[in-house]
Amino acid sequence: MPHFMLSWLQAVVIAGCLAAAAAAIRLSRARLMAVWGGVAWEAALLFGLYGLWQFAGSFTVMSTAGALPRARWLWHAERVLHLPSEAAVQRPFLPHPLLAQAANLYYDILHFPILIGCLIWLYARHRDRYRPVRTTVALFTGASLGIQLIPVAPPRLLPGTGMVDTAAAYGQSVYAWHGGLDADQFSAMPSVHVGWALIVAIAVIGVSRRRWRWLAAAYPLLTMLAVVVTANHFWLDEIAAALLVVLALAAQRAGRRLQDRKPDESLQVSSVPGEMSVPS
Repeated sequence: MPHFMLSWLQAVVIAGCLAAAAAAIRLSRARLMAVWGGVAWEAALLFGLYGLWQFAGSFTVMSTAGALPRARWLWHAERVLHLPSEAAVQRPFLPHPLLAQAANLYYDILHFPILIGCLIWLYARHRDRYRPVRTTVALFTGASLGIQLIPVAPPRLLPGTGMVDTAAAYGQSVYAWHGGLDADQFSAMPSVHVGWALIVAIAVIGVSRRRWRWLAAAYPLLTMLAVVVTANHFWLDEIAAALLVVLALAAQRAGRRLQDRKPDESLQVSSVPGEMSVPS
């Protein structure tokens, strides 16, 4: 299957071009050009973050030899916690090639375009809500990259679980392009797909006032199902992603409160006690 995702180098080149365009545009004093400069700069930040995500997926701080034992530990921990078996969830999909292939495509190509589409919508229609969401995405993604430096194998690579690598079974695996196992395949913890889907759903439900906004809740649920059906993540990968989203939201709000508490630099304290003067 063709690889629909940009490589880290492609993303970084695009980010660099957009940043250069933003800098050039901002030198213009035309109001319309200034607007496009802001758009270019925000796009550069997003592509830069994506490039960092792709680049970091190729590195670990520990040997990949420990990826399978850690995955085995997660599998046994889920049984202790009485979480449903991922194999039992996947099994009904296996006799239906169209469903399995649809899950593979969903997992491979939708997560980043939907996230970008949500951010574009916020930037264009709800500018005041854009920065908090963008910051939350950056915090969550950065935290996820830090955790993914410790390699953990996905269920599809763990023997004895009964899980089937559906992408490999139908010739849709993006990892076939790498020609073997690399560090990127051992970055299963946490599930960035699920985290991004949760952020999108929270943003849409929190910002929109239309009745259809509640349909956005189906997006993370479908994503949680897809990553299990394709044997790319454990339930604990998804739970970890959800916890990181909560922490990212809390950190973003705390940072915003601190910023709001900063005194207005335009205010000058008067020499008379109890008075404050504002320069004209």
